[in-house]
Amino acid sequence: MGNKARVVIVGGGFGGLWAAKALANKAVDVTLVDRKNHHVFQPLLYQVATAVLSPGEIATPIRRILHYAKNIEVILGEVTGFDTDRKTVRLDNGAELTFDYLIVAAGARHAYFGHDEWEVSAPGLKTIEDAVEIRRRVLLAFELAERQAYLRGKTEDLNFVVVGGGPTGVELAGAIADIARQAMAKDFKAIDTRKARVTLFEGSDRVLGTFAKELSESAKSQLEDLGVEVRLDSFVSDVKPGKVKVGDEWIDCDVVVWATGVAASPIGRQLGVETDKAGRIFVQPDLTIPGHANIFVIGDMASIKQESGEPVPGVSPAAMQMGTATAKNILADIDGRERNIFRYVDKGTMATIGRSKAIAQVFGLKLKGWIAWMFWLFLHIFFLIGFRNRFIVLAEWFWAYLTRERSARLITGDADELRNALTFISGPEAAKVLDEVSPKKANARVST
Repeated sequence: MGNKARVVIVGGGFGGLWAAKALANKAVDVTLVDRKNHHVFQPLLYQVATAVLSPGEIATPIRRILHYAKNIEVILGEVTGFDTDRKTVRLDNGAELTFDYLIVAAGARHAYFGHDEWEVSAPGLKTIEDAVEIRRRVLLAFELAERQAYLRGKTEDLNFVVVGGGPTGVELAGAIADIARQAMAKDFKAIDTRKARVTLFEGSDRVLGTFAKELSESAKSQLEDLGVEVRLDSFVSDVKPGKVKVGDEWIDCDVVVWATGVAASPIGRQLGVETDKAGRIFVQPDLTIPGHANIFVIGDMASIKQESGEPVPGVSPAAMQMGTATAKNILADIDGRERNIFRYVDKGTMATIGRSKAIAQVFGLKLKGWIAWMFWLFLHIFFLIGFRNRFIVLAEWFWAYLTRERSARLITGDADELRNALTFISGPEAAKVLDEVSPKKANARVST
């Protein structure tokens, strides 16, 4: 390692990866630790969850991304704690990494407001595994309805529930509605998928509340054009297999997706500094923690305000900017230069709603509809890592746009696994349908 400063980065998401890229081939030795071997382009996770893209099209091995950086080592492992005095990071196998500078960028997970038991029935969307599970439940609901209709001669119309009217919730609701009314309409014989209900519950008075009011209203209108029922001022207070409670009303549903509430990675509490209610760490203007000028916390784990007094949003552009700014400050220390404070540059925000439907606030403009969708499409293609990923995703989108076909409509798992999934989705009675047509150990893998 020589006498170079040792930098340990915890997390290979946008913040950690951009910090690593800014330190590549500089006069420091860098170790990046992540529980996964890949970086996921999270803004497109919902496209995996709704069968437009396959997981490999939005994820790239971290080693591959940083293969050109001779000074960076990538370690697959989970960080379990820190010793800030000894300057060490503890790993799950008991090993330790020493550091001169530490960058903690472990991201966030969905939060259930003290009801973690809801996750079994209402998965969130933060990882590839989450996306694949949601895809499986959505596709399985259609297959179950078809099976019931064929064997019993009748079935209830499907009802999908999305909890939360932020970007993820809006994108999921619009995509599920599009699947039901367009992509699958010709594939099922015994059921009419176009009759499936998609209901979006949002606790505030408008969806996409961080956007200008006129754009929020446009987003609601565009969702309704797709057939989504948008219920505002509606708090989900309980979740059970096959139903959700809104106010005093229990609503039956086939699939519930959780798209509200965020909690920072709990590893941040191991640093022993103050956090907010969501577990985010209050950081200094240069993104360090109080009392430790060599420890930086960035991305979804950091709580910091802009000059306007508004908090820096938990979005990927902010994490990228934090990662780059942190790397520059570490290099400034090594060169004997003064550090800079972090200033977030808001380059705009956008959300897609469905095919040719989106809203955007970019360059001071307020865009909606097709032109906003084109902005969203090309910006996401631009930030995808790797030429191959960009080419494949663009080709998939072009094909889906022309044909409305979904190329990743796979349900995986044997009969026992699917039976368990059905119990979580729609309760014990739904799983009995599987027994009516196949032996208990039958292979239930389906490819359409």
